[in-house]
Amino acid sequence: MDVDLVHLESSLWVGKKRYRAALTDWHLNWTELDKKNRDKTVSVPVSEVVAVEEGHVEVLPQRSVSEDTDRDFTVFYVKRSSSGSSYGLLWRLGRTQFSCPSRDVRDQWMTQLRIALKTHSPSRPHRLLVFINPFGGKKQGRQIYHSLVAPLFELAGVSSHVVVTERANQARDHILKKDLTGFDGVVCVGGDGMFSELLHGVIGRTQQEAGLSEHDPSLQSCDLHIGIIPAGSTDCVCFATVGVNDPVTSALHIIIGDSQPLDVCSVHHHSSLVRYSVSLVGYGFYGDVLAESERHRWMGPLRYDYSGAMVYLSNRSYAGLVQYLPADPQLSNPRDNTRCLSGCSVCSKSTERLFPHSPDASSNYISHFSQFSSNSEGDWVSVDGRFKAVSLTCMSSSCPRSPLGLSPSAHLADGTGDLIIVRDTHPLGFLTFLHRHTSTQDQFDLPFVDVHRVKAVRFSLPPGEKGAEDEERETVNGGGMAEEGERTSQSGSQHHLVERGEERGMANDRKKDLCGLCCSKPPSVSVWNCDGEILPHTEILCRVHGQLVRLYARGMEDGSATPTRK
Repeated sequence: MDVDLVHLESSLWVGKKRYRAALTDWHLNWTELDKKNRDKTVSVPVSEVVAVEEGHVEVLPQRSVSEDTDRDFTVFYVKRSSSGSSYGLLWRLGRTQFSCPSRDVRDQWMTQLRIALKTHSPSRPHRLLVFINPFGGKKQGRQIYHSLVAPLFELAGVSSHVVVTERANQARDHILKKDLTGFDGVVCVGGDGMFSELLHGVIGRTQQEAGLSEHDPSLQSCDLHIGIIPAGSTDCVCFATVGVNDPVTSALHIIIGDSQPLDVCSVHHHSSLVRYSVSLVGYGFYGDVLAESERHRWMGPLRYDYSGAMVYLSNRSYAGLVQYLPADPQLSNPRDNTRCLSGCSVCSKSTERLFPHSPDASSNYISHFSQFSSNSEGDWVSVDGRFKAVSLTCMSSSCPRSPLGLSPSAHLADGTGDLIIVRDTHPLGFLTFLHRHTSTQDQFDLPFVDVHRVKAVRFSLPPGEKGAEDEERETVNGGGMAEEGERTSQSGSQHHLVERGEERGMANDRKKDLCGLCCSKPPSVSVWNCDGEILPHTEILCRVHGQLVRLYARGMEDGSATPTRK
């Protein structure tokens, strides 16, 4: 057991009250010396101290320093509070101003605190590459960054290079092609689409530098961290990894250098990479909703509610063959009613299992590969029939409207995904399934729903069915689209991450068959929704790569996800 040794201790004043302050190996503590309040102690982990400044310092709404305070210093730190309506904990910037008996005492405190910060926070970023999407969500990305985030970065001594994006995939291309020397991480100010760009860029660049192909089963884990400042419509990835969608909370996680490993699903078609996913690869209902919503972009976020209602009323189901590679059921299962919280034991044990030869488990992602083998991982299981929805998620996929998510017991970093199969059923049964996502009732406790913890999933159509790629080839062949050979010869992150404009164009071609209640003949094939983007193929293979990337996050903190399924 580590002993928390005291490095500095003295009497200090906070306002007109005298405190006994002590700096130990791991904590900064101060206890009021008033006889009535001797048990009133504030304890702040050194790792959560944001900055130490001379004098009485204010940061927001603008920085100011009081004069004639040569005996004073100000400590800024993480302060937690309830988030109210959501299940997460908000982080706020705490500030306490201390007055010392002399300037020498103040200098001692300043020196010791700054030494402690360097000792206990080696992973804190010093320089960040920030991408702002000015069009996402309510179009407040610039304002959110400059008014809430930039002042905190400046206070913590974090320098940043800001790029305001002007087109889709600009951030991805920048990461793939520009010199990133000196940057400790990349940060997106936007929604899930912006995060996806950074995800593809970071993974693609890591494989390029390692001399690997993204089409191969094994990928090298990435050491360049990704930060998310939520400024989109849903911000599912941020909510599932932090517990709240709050720019200040996310900025503080970035500043203190939190590091959360994250599983990533690679989606392939005919052995070629199509996209990466972390939250949802969904066929059937979720694919149809996305395709229908693209016709109503003028409605804003309301288009998802409208499209969901229209697709539900159309009562569609689709034939297919689902094959999956089961994960070890002794490690965990999607019905065990647990939650993946900060310091999750399942994910920690998975680190040792995924990277067994590393002496330092905390740095596995730097030098080790995420392994996948279709020949040695066990037997595939097949399920055929007609399905309302087929979904694969590498996380709970929780969001403010579904606080427990698609799969409440999914883990962020255990090297597995949760496959959810919803068989064809009557409309009222499917409505029950959808409604349970918004409550604490178990959406898997239905006779037509199956959920499996898996390492890989393969989907194919019945013989004679025409997939999306066949329709696309018939309608646009010779019309200027690159030949398949040209596309597969290039890097996956550069060319198999289809431009959003192209996806929308292909979606529009296919949405003639997805016209809701007006269809005289229901479509026989759906489309795949991959983290909010439509895939150009129907028959796909998904592989889960354990702890492939790292976020500036720590997972939901204990107490932030207390609701459980009933």
